[in-house]
Amino acid sequence: MRFWRGFALCAVLFAAIALVASGRQSSSVRGPASFEPLAEWKAALISGDRSAIARFYSANPPTQTKTPTGTSEDPSVEPAFWSAIAAHGVGDVHAKILEIQRPNPTEVSLVLRIEFTLEDQGARKPFVVDAAQVWLKEGSDWKIAMTDRSDLAARVAERLPEPATPDVDLYPPPAEAPAEIQSALAAAKRDHKRVLLVFGGNWCYDCHVLNAAFHSSKIAPLVNANYHVVHINIGNMDTNLDIAQKYQVPINKGVPALAVLNADGSLVYSQEHGEFESSVKIGPADVVAFLEKWKPAAR
Repeated sequence: MRFWRGFALCAVLFAAIALVASGRQSSSVRGPASFEPLAEWKAALISGDRSAIARFYSANPPTQTKTPTGTSEDPSVEPAFWSAIAAHGVGDVHAKILEIQRPNPTEVSLVLRIEFTLEDQGARKPFVVDAAQVWLKEGSDWKIAMTDRSDLAARVAERLPEPATPDVDLYPPPAEAPAEIQSALAAAKRDHKRVLLVFGGNWCYDCHVLNAAFHSSKIAPLVNANYHVVHINIGNMDTNLDIAQKYQVPINKGVPALAVLNADGSLVYSQEHGEFESSVKIGPADVVAFLEKWKPAAR
């Protein structure tokens, strides 16, 4: 996660979920990694029809909108933003769902990475908007009740392979972390591997990118031969902090953040400076070098 980009967005999303869900645990219900109304919203965006986009936003009560410039309860803010973007010839739109939560049958919360191209001086160039949306069912219709998004930004190519469809269950519920670690340590004792802890959350795009790298054809054999990987869900940067502290991982420097353990649970290495928090900065060679350096000694 490029820390500046992701944390504020996630904080607002989870605050919104808490407001709407009246204190329920946000990760308690998993569901399919798709949401049909989002596909319909995407189609409206591609059409560029402001009125078509506007019908997805609640008017009564009005959609609560947060942008980098402030907050608003004006339901016209988001239709105006997205229709203005579409006016520049939007194309190749991908609304990637990073996290989806379904607290009940009438509520869905999404963390999104919306990628697309725009016409710019005679050429098509890639752009991205990071967003979070809380959808509520009103009768037979779904409406966006709360939304938080970044400004439009040029999309910089990741140096690691990107997932076409992020795994929304990559990070299990936070409460499962202790048992997952113990299970991995037990397996590591049997097969003489090490345990690789990856701190982050499903809302973190760089976490999904690193996972895609771990499963790529060049890197997966190295991972599988030497490590048991455990993804530690840190919630909204406020969960499993005791585990991060135990293994000396400063998650405030950004995630994903990694620690390597021996099979007996002792710490071999922990990242101290957010070395893996940006997949724009690191490439496959960096990942391979890390895994080679900290793999168990040959028996």
